[in-house]
Parts: sequence; structure tokens; C-alpha cells
Amino acid sequence: MANKTTVALTQEQYKEIIETMKTGGVGFRANNRIATALVLEANMGLRIEDILRLTLNSIIADGNRYRLNIKEKKTEKKRTFTVPLAIYNYIKVYAMDNGIKENERLFPIGERTVQKYLSKVADYLGYENIGTHSFRKFFATEIYLNNNYNIVLVQQLLQHSSVAVTQKYVGITSQEMEKALDEHINLI
Repeated sequence: MANKTTVALTQEQYKEIIETMKTGGVGFRANNRIATALVLEANMGLRIEDILRLTLNSIIADGNRYRLNIKEKKTEKKRTFTVPLAIYNYIKVYAMDNGIKENERLFPIGERTVQKYLSKVADYLGYENIGTHSFRKFFATEIYLNNNYNIVLVQQLLQHSSVAVTQKYVGITSQEMEKALDEHINLI
């Protein structure tokens, strides 16, 4: 994966990769732990290194909702956001099914383990330039498309320092910008 830029997953790729991880394939066994970690990355927008450090205690009850308070490993920025009930329940069920206590890491594995396994699955499925960051980019792209192309919202959710970085995540290309400008022409 060195020197290659990861791409955002499509909905179809996301589903196929996770389903394949849960069932296994030629040359690799099923791995629900890694599949679950990547599902959380795709649904929360956190980097994989932050997902792998999560415990149930990381998610705090706040009235009738839950929130996550973490310090991002890469940026060392504090991040606080609401965890939707469906995601909290998904995590809780995973922890119960795997006998994980509230103060234990949900995923006691390293980033390299996740990357190697994902690489096997992506190769098996014939996908190129797929890495763990593809799941974060998937999150960004889905939020962008499903929220009226609100790039500032995506920037805030990812805690990017500039919109330009966020635009790369969601794949806004100069070709798309030119098309938008062409379609906007309103000469009188």
C-alpha cells in the first residue's frame, strides 16, 4: 500500500468487503473482529488507530443519548461527539458476544494486523487502492452526499483543518467543479 492513495469505497464495495470478512474466503478465515472495527470506522469517521483504542467506557451516557470523548492519536485533538443509539447498541452487542468487559479494548489488535487482513480481502475481491482509510473516506463521502453536499459539515465531523483536505476525501474533482460551473450558467 506504500505510496498509493486509498480511495473511498462505494456502497457495494463496503458491503462486499464486510460480508467477505464475516464469511472468509480462499486464503483467509472469517474475522468478525476486524469486520466490526471497519464497520465502526465507516459509521463514525474515526481513524482506525482511534477505533482500535476504544473501550465501552469510552462511550459515556449523556441523558438519553451517548457521546464519545477521545483524544485523536494522529492529531492529538480532543474530539467529542454523539454516538447514535444504533451504533452504541451494535458495539454493546459485539462486546457481550465476545466477553469484553467495559474497561477492555474492544479490538485488542494492531493497525498492521487490520491492514494485512484487509489487503488479503481486497486482493481476493479484485479491489485496488483499498486501505483502512478507505472506510473513513466512505464515511465522509456518504455524509457529504446525504446532507446536501455540505462540505463544511463533513470537514467538522472529520476535524480537518481545511475544506481543501475534505474535498479530496469526498472526491470532488476539478472535472466535477467545471461541470457544476457549466450547469450554473445563467446569462441574461
